[in-house]
Amino acid sequence: MKPLIPSDTTAKAVAAGAVPEREEASLHDEILTRLRDHIVEGNIPDGGRVPERQLCEMLGISRTPLREALKVLAAEGLVELLPNRGARVRSLSEHDLTELFDVMGGLEGLAGRLACENITDAEIAEIERLHYEMYGFYLHRDMHGYFRVNQLIHQKIVEASRNATLKSAYANFAGRIRRVRYSANFARKRERWGEAMREHETILEALRRRAGSELSDILFKHLRNKRTAAVEHLNESVPAAPEPA
Repeated sequence: MKPLIPSDTTAKAVAAGAVPEREEASLHDEILTRLRDHIVEGNIPDGGRVPERQLCEMLGISRTPLREALKVLAAEGLVELLPNRGARVRSLSEHDLTELFDVMGGLEGLAGRLACENITDAEIAEIERLHYEMYGFYLHRDMHGYFRVNQLIHQKIVEASRNATLKSAYANFAGRIRRVRYSANFARKRERWGEAMREHETILEALRRRAGSELSDILFKHLRNKRTAAVEHLNESVPAAPEPA
């Protein structure tokens, strides 16, 4: 990771009023984004402790902004805060995954139906632009870029539902499965990444036609398929039990 503003410099500048509030907020957002990506992309194992000192050195920040970012990630459900013992990456069981993906499938299905009733031509054009940007990342096998744009597309569909309660519920659950949603693309039993790309083609096509019922079913199935791949990847990652002597 490329270091951010050195911690001592930042602290002195903020204390002296030399760093505007907007710049400080931008720095916080960058720390949060890079820390989230670091965890989502599997650099810390499930259930593993967050190495605060190492991350501070990598990001070039002090522990205070790091811990503020960890509080946000804890609220998203990505990490767990341990009393006086730092934080650890939240670990999800197969049962947890089944429940969470089913809820997310329901939320995204509803969002798709409502989006088709409320979305503007400009919003469809923006989602189409993002789709082809994502396809470019897929062709170059750039999982980081692909996943970032992929999540933007799903978020845009939720926003187009014009339902604040749905948007809030979606944000609450999205953080909890973001990490496993990323890793599911690497399931070995199927070419999940290519399968997901093809599913996104059908999502875009239904959205263009504002076919709400059809898009709802496609999105629910999309999450079900992701769930299957996530469970497969979870089981692939668990060491096999030793053969009896």
